[in-house]
Amino acid sequence: MISKTTMIKIRNTSSALLAALLFTLGSSAAVYAADISKGANIYATHCTACHGASGVSVMPGTPSFAQNGGLLKPDMTLLATIKSGKNVMPSFQGVLSDRDILDVIAYLRTFN
Repeated sequence: MISKTTMIKIRNTSSALLAALLFTLGSSAAVYAADISKGANIYATHCTACHGASGVSVMPGTPSFAQNGGLLKPDMTLLATIKSGKNVMPSFQGVLSDRDILDVIAYLRTFN
């Protein structure tokens, strides 16, 4: 049987670990929140020539984001595709950081 003192220590340790976890999750959410305006600037620089300024495709074979074309996938799947390139789209590995790409993805999700 566990003593009362041991139970109190376990409860205090659990509470401290939970508080640390919640703090970490809360602070990381702020650090990793997507920046839609930064994504818009990056999109304007690197993507509009093929995908159009408003997300309506201007090049055959590219998705039209205004109709959610190609956006029905998780962010990490889209990140991997953008990094590696696909069909006529070049790889953005080394051109854009993961953070930049996630900002663009957040911006793309505003089209509709």
